[in-house]
Amino acid sequence: LIHAATMVTAGVYMIIRTNMLWHMSVPASEVAAWIGMLTALLAATIAMVQTDLKKVLAYSTISQLGYMVAAAGMAAYGAALFHLVTHAFFKALLFLAAGSVMHATDGILDMNRLGGLKTKMPTTYRTFVVGAAALAGIPLLSGFFSKDAILVAALDHNILLYVVGAVTALLTAIYSFRAVFLTFHGEPKDKHIYD
Repeated sequence: LIHAATMVTAGVYMIIRTNMLWHMSVPASEVAAWIGMLTALLAATIAMVQTDLKKVLAYSTISQLGYMVAAAGMAAYGAALFHLVTHAFFKALLFLAAGSVMHATDGILDMNRLGGLKTKMPTTYRTFVVGAAALAGIPLLSGFFSKDAILVAALDHNILLYVVGAVTALLTAIYSFRAVFLTFHGEPKDKHIYD
């Protein structure tokens, strides 16, 4: 949790703290915005095909860091910091729930082998759903407001950045709920996991 919430976000925080240097070089800021948004898109597409629950969460962290870097590159430092903080909280929920699943299944996190955990682990299920909904940007949750602030900044900055950001947001919602459904819904694919 410490690594996911703080260590990987230190670079984004340093970009925000050194914002006066970024203002001196508009091309560098533009490059940072594009690298961030393309990183968000690429990591989201990789998360779409992962079968390991922790890898889905790891690639989602990379994707959300891309959003933060893009926001900083567009001089939306408040939005970047807001997303950094909200991401730490909902990602902590997701990793705690994934750890609970891993503990209950003796280390198995392959979503193709899981399923049906909703009834066996209702608290973990609810925790994971809230975290996934915030990650997906469902309205009224923290992830919605922080992601919306970044997308509004992208719309003001460059329409292409906005389109890439919106597609990434859609992919994020898809892989988040794919993880929920494969892990917690349906019938267990491997009955021996739950013995």
